[in-house]
Amino acid sequence: MKKSSFIAMLMGTVSGVLFALGMCMALIPEWGAFQPGIIFGGIGLALGIITVMVWRKMEHKAPIHFSAKTLLSIAVGVIGALALGVGMCLCMAWGKMVVGIVIGIVGIVVLLCLIPLTKGLKG
Repeated sequence: MKKSSFIAMLMGTVSGVLFALGMCMALIPEWGAFQPGIIFGGIGLALGIITVMVWRKMEHKAPIHFSAKTLLSIAVGVIGALALGVGMCLCMAWGKMVVGIVIGIVGIVVLLCLIPLTKGLKG
């Protein structure tokens, strides 16, 4: 394993755990830790962004340039992930199985649309 991949894996794991823990702290009312949860989540998110920058620097890649295609890809990814998450919540938390499955499948299809959007179609 390359050194850059190992460091990115470690930093990504730490940032993911911090972000997930922060969101749990903020969104589970029984914990009573909304403010610290927002702080932990923000630190995790910032560390995730730093991880991407560090990995790109170690791989000698150019910084990410935000074009219309990049912003569209980000928007499609966020919408797809949110739809999938809402579908899962509807199924598991609110007992609305059919609606949850339909919305979850829509989210999966939207996420699958990212492949031709980012890689393009080649004939």
